[in-house]
Amino acid sequence: MATQAYMQGRKQYGRPQAMLWADNPGTYQNGFYLPNGNEVGSDEYSLGNSTESFLILSDDNRQAIDFKSERIEQRKRMVNGRMRSYHVADKLTISTSWSMLPSRSHPSYPSFETTTGQTTAVGKTALPRTQQYTTDNGAGGVELLKWYEENTGSFWVYLAYDNYKNFSELNDSTPYDNLGKYNQVVEVFFSDFSYTVEKRGGSNYDFWNISVSLEEV
Repeated sequence: MATQAYMQGRKQYGRPQAMLWADNPGTYQNGFYLPNGNEVGSDEYSLGNSTESFLILSDDNRQAIDFKSERIEQRKRMVNGRMRSYHVADKLTISTSWSMLPSRSHPSYPSFETTTGQTTAVGKTALPRTQQYTTDNGAGGVELLKWYEENTGSFWVYLAYDNYKNFSELNDSTPYDNLGKYNQVVEVFFSDFSYTVEKRGGSNYDFWNISVSLEEV
């Protein structure tokens, strides 16, 4: 199961990868949003020990994350000419793309270690740290495509960017001190997923260009 130690171990740099996809909303524990279940590619996931899973996306060659808000409301102009509005909800559309993303993140099954989140083995051969094709061990093109094909309904996107007001709303006493965490979890559907094979590799991986658009439920 995903723990704080696992998620901290899975980030390559000071901050986590900007996006994570999960088939569950997770839990908020000790100031951290944590997905339930096991990461695709982890030891426990390969054993089928959980019905819930998540996928950490790579930041390699990722373009800007675009947020567009749709305000759902009913507007009507009164007899005195003044406009009135009945506000229902604000819903997000989130879109981004990757250029020249490796088609796979590792040469074979990454086998993320259960407690630390580190990549410790490829197949049955123990290594201090396996060879990796994405610099942050995030998902490659095929992993993203597989997630799209297997999740025809809604799923959740976890977002890590500077949006400290979300922690203020959670009554966090230090909302400014949370850059190293996921700060927002949104239930979404795929509204668009497309990819092109930009360049075929020799014997290891291809380069893909991928574009995704997610619409809040």
